[in-house]
Amino acid sequence: MNSTLIQNASAMLTGGLETEARTSATDLRIEGDRITEMGSLTPRAGERVVDARGCVVYPGFVNTHHHLFQSVLKGVSAGLNVPLFEWLQSVPYRYGPYLGEEAIEIAATIGIAELLLSGCTTVADHHYLFGTNMGYDPSATLFNVAERMGVRFVLLRGGATMGRSFATDERPPMPTQPLDVFLREVEHSTRQFHDASPQAMRKVVMAPTTPFYSCTPDELREMARAARSLGIRLHSHLSETADYVRFARDVLKSRPVDWCAEHEWIGPDVSFAHMVHLDAEEIAICGQTKTAIAHCPQSNGRLGSGVAPVQALAQAGATVSIGVDGAASNEAADMISELHAAWMIHRAVKGATAQSVETLVHWATANGAKVLGLDYVGTLASGMQADLVLYDMTHPRYAGNHDDATAPITAGGAAQVRHAWVAGRTVVCDGQIPGLDLAELSARARALVKKIQAS
Repeated sequence: MNSTLIQNASAMLTGGLETEARTSATDLRIEGDRITEMGSLTPRAGERVVDARGCVVYPGFVNTHHHLFQSVLKGVSAGLNVPLFEWLQSVPYRYGPYLGEEAIEIAATIGIAELLLSGCTTVADHHYLFGTNMGYDPSATLFNVAERMGVRFVLLRGGATMGRSFATDERPPMPTQPLDVFLREVEHSTRQFHDASPQAMRKVVMAPTTPFYSCTPDELREMARAARSLGIRLHSHLSETADYVRFARDVLKSRPVDWCAEHEWIGPDVSFAHMVHLDAEEIAICGQTKTAIAHCPQSNGRLGSGVAPVQALAQAGATVSIGVDGAASNEAADMISELHAAWMIHRAVKGATAQSVETLVHWATANGAKVLGLDYVGTLASGMQADLVLYDMTHPRYAGNHDDATAPITAGGAAQVRHAWVAGRTVVCDGQIPGLDLAELSARARALVKKIQAS
């Protein structure tokens, strides 16, 4: 069995909470796909030794909500200074129907590269560009890119049975599918790609784009039942803006969380992105049912949506995880930027004691893995999957820092990832992604953007 010893790290954060967040260990051994020892360790004969002096070790981050296709829709001028509804019309609903297989492959490569170089090793992608007669399977394209780059990948299999009224005579609508086709394709992807094991490299989740606008109430309930019969989890957007709350109140005569609960979208196998606008009773329901949130603070800030009540949700018993959302509403869609923003935003609104780095790392690692059903991922401990990252602290940004363990988050900026592993396999080496030509990728991206702009 291949063995790697990571030795002489300046500090480690384990992904645990409170007293378990830090460790005195300076060394960590990987054998095969697992961490087998932590402490002060002696190299074995023939063992690969990685000198981690000047480095901090974290578990690989788990991104629980992304839209990789939006990696080629960054900074669209018509969407820069508008709230969610107008942004949807101006960016993803404007350009999404024009993105074909090559565009999805390029966008996924860009997004996963950006995430890897921030220390993210598990990506949950909410892809909703599914329709009839597409000519290719977006699910297969996404899984293939993820496999090539070595990350754990969870397909939040989105889509809709009915469209929103954003299309015009000049622009095609977003793709939709009849319910029977939608469910049949989710089942096919589950049979083809989903691994139910707690250390899986691939998973599938039932994820209609929204509970309110993407399907009928009866279809929403049928989706929940189909997912549970397949043994997969459930995910969607919810209460991102006050418009969700007004729609639920005025049209559905309910609160968003209550509506979802009535249609069987509640519980420990359910996660919602955003949940910015919740009242106290909804927070309590999420806590009581162990429903999870994918918190996306930068996108919520970028679109002026508000600040999610994640501290109250966590205190109530809900599972809080971190997502970067799509790059079309978060032009720095990486986990270090996301966590730095979360640390600052919550303290700005709620006070200097509102949010600790250790808790944020826990949410972005152990809790993220929990939300996705990856029980052997997300913490540094013997027996856990060897998904971990070495941050290089010799960059001037960190010089003079009194606490190396938290510096990657508190200092912010571009992450300095020296090495990263997923299931014991090297996915970043000396700051580079093996096999990825960044110059070529950038050239392909520029050409694609020109093509998109002409559509």
